[in-house]
Amino acid sequence: MSHHNMFENPVHLGLGATAEVEPEFTGEMDWYMSYGQRHAGDGAEGRLVNLIRFTKSWDAWEMHPKGSEVVLCVAGAMTLHQELLDGSQRSVTIGPGDYVINEPGVWHTADIDTEATALFITAGEGTEGRPR
Repeated sequence: MSHHNMFENPVHLGLGATAEVEPEFTGEMDWYMSYGQRHAGDGAEGRLVNLIRFTKSWDAWEMHPKGSEVVLCVAGAMTLHQELLDGSQRSVTIGPGDYVINEPGVWHTADIDTEATALFITAGEGTEGRPR
């Protein structure tokens, strides 16, 4: 048995209830592209689980068209913003133990006042981004 650090090595949850340790997380777009290629066979059922510490607000919006994303705050606080399918917007501030579900097709971003850490469970197939 070996152990891993979720900040460094996210987990992929795949078909057949599998769990795979991912390569070192860089947060760069190339990492996500490579992840998508590695697990393309799992389609919309695959899930990326990662833990990220933030010290500044996000500079982009993102959207996952083929599945929901769970955002669980584990430390600090973050204000999540969603742009719903009808064009309306909503925001909520979450702290440790609170979570939000980003439904498929909902654009989302976050503001960080000081620092926050969140666990993400993401259906990433087809993820899109746009500048904030």
